[in-house]
Amino acid sequence: MWLIKCTIHILQEGSKICGEKCVIQCREGIGKGNSEIAIETTVTKMDQKNQTSDVIFVLLGFSEYPDIQVPSSLVFLTIYTVTVLGNLGMIMVIRINPKLHTPTYFFLSHLSFVDFCYSTTVTPKLLENLVVDDRTISFTGCIMQFSFAGIFVVTEIFMLAVMAYDRFVAVCNPLLYTVAMSQKLCSLLVAASYSWGTVCSLTITFFLLELSFRGNNIMNNFVCEPDAIVAVSCSDPYVSQKVVLVSAAFNEISSLMIILTSYAFIFITVMKVPSTGGRMKAFSTCASHLTAITIFHGTIFFLYCVPNSKSSWLMVKVGSVFYTVVIPMLNPLIYSLRNKDVKETVRTLVFTKLLCLIKSRR
Repeated sequence: MWLIKCTIHILQEGSKICGEKCVIQCREGIGKGNSEIAIETTVTKMDQKNQTSDVIFVLLGFSEYPDIQVPSSLVFLTIYTVTVLGNLGMIMVIRINPKLHTPTYFFLSHLSFVDFCYSTTVTPKLLENLVVDDRTISFTGCIMQFSFAGIFVVTEIFMLAVMAYDRFVAVCNPLLYTVAMSQKLCSLLVAASYSWGTVCSLTITFFLLELSFRGNNIMNNFVCEPDAIVAVSCSDPYVSQKVVLVSAAFNEISSLMIILTSYAFIFITVMKVPSTGGRMKAFSTCASHLTAITIFHGTIFFLYCVPNSKSSWLMVKVGSVFYTVVIPMLNPLIYSLRNKDVKETVRTLVFTKLLCLIKSRR
């Protein structure tokens, strides 16, 4: 009888109540016996079975600012276009120019690939939400978006750390650079970055899938981030929150330790160079990487330092946009504008294309 009442209660309440709460109410009515275990198991299984069938997430994004929807969509479309062309162009330039077949540009090509994939995972849905009224995303779509975004974010974190180690070897052991940074080691470091990114993302995804969701869930964000997903769940989010926190802290601290240690040794080595010109030349080889690291990790620290309150939601969204949309566009620009070989290859490609176009018209 209590099981029937509990089942009816779940169906009537819909998205307002979770199966877990219903189990607690049933537990109060029937006492502590074997029947309680059977009822709790039945209701919990119902909750798990129906967890994803009717669950929908609504990404509010910047909907509270309707006047900027159209201008923002044009800006983000431009940024995404530059991101795609810049990152794919960087990969093509590195493949074409034999001078760029070095460990540094091998890592840079993978960084460009990660930026392209990350931007493609997030930006199209952002653009869609800016131009249409329907801002919903399915449970599966939201989890998939987070999973892929998580893989590429963690991979980029450690790819930047690997590039710092590459700079350390190049500056501190220039004569042994080609031997120390062998193709086998470079491939291993890149594979380790992708593998660890996949492990971290799938681990967090597993714990997110253990949460219960009901009906429509409004997320005050434009992307499916773990904190936003956990916030709308009906079950206890303690374990999921701790997993996300530990994973983020470990990835950030460990990658920064590699970066800071590498640049500490670089600084000590460069300061031993007697000439000012030699020191400037050595530091210039690290300038692009330092700029990329400062922007990337600086944005992460900004997002973590902003207080979690309603008054700071807009600031968090702007920071998230910069982190997810703008940074993938900046990296190819940072590395190309300061590199003579890249600029020379681009000029050659443009000149060749224009020459072929002129000849075809004749």
